[in-house]
Amino acid sequence: MNFIILSGQSGAGKSQAKKVFEDLGYYCIDNLPPSLIPSFIELVEQNSENIQHVALVIDIRGGKFFKDLENNLNLLKDKGYTYQVFYFEADDQILLKRFKETRRTHPLDPNGRIEDAIQSEKKMLSVLREQADFVINTNTTTQAQLKNSISKALSITEPHVSMQVTFVSFGFKKGLPLDADYVFDVRFLPNPYYIEALRSLTGNEAEVQNYVMSFDESRALFEQMRQFLDLVIPSMVKDGRAQLVIAIGCTGGQHRSVTFANKLADHYNIQGYSANAIHREIRKDN
Repeated sequence: MNFIILSGQSGAGKSQAKKVFEDLGYYCIDNLPPSLIPSFIELVEQNSENIQHVALVIDIRGGKFFKDLENNLNLLKDKGYTYQVFYFEADDQILLKRFKETRRTHPLDPNGRIEDAIQSEKKMLSVLREQADFVINTNTTTQAQLKNSISKALSITEPHVSMQVTFVSFGFKKGLPLDADYVFDVRFLPNPYYIEALRSLTGNEAEVQNYVMSFDESRALFEQMRQFLDLVIPSMVKDGRAQLVIAIGCTGGQHRSVTFANKLADHYNIQGYSANAIHREIRKDN
């Protein structure tokens, strides 16, 4: 098991960084008092889910407990665990602007001046900053840039595999999937439902897939969808998206939409993305 410690200045983006680590498959805990690290390790060791990657957000919100951080990090080393410290910071004027925009008080001194609290916190964290493995300045960092910086630090050279691409087949007569980012309509294609030998089958069977894709318009549509998604998906990855849901509908959600969802999922898995197909109208026990 490896641990990531997320720390740094208040308002510097630790919450956004936590979301990135969650997208990368880390089990994240926010605002854990350092004194609870040993108990947390014991709890994880006893867990049957075999957690391998953990990110702990630890900062001055822990109050007096924050002073125990160094001693408790040494306990990680004593138990044979490795850890890396990510320290997030921003320029004073940027932090002040963020606090003003969100109308939040500074956690170090809720009743005092934000400017003074920023300086005090910086001094308190100076030793931790010097010991950090990675220092990330978030002055002008977008969520996508933050994800790229973290992925690079973790030596993740294929960040696009972390975005889940889900192709959902559905029947228009039962309504649109509410979580769809894009919707394609394949109802104009020849319908296998009217072929008696195919009616009881679904787009999961080769016979139906071969029939659906035997038409010029089906192959042309697939190619047009692929070209569109080849533009959209990399752009979504660059934007830092964690999931993209693409819905494909036919009349009943059994044949044409299922065929297209399966074939598109197969195509993008081959391209190196984490893609899957979900068929809303097909019972799991079919």
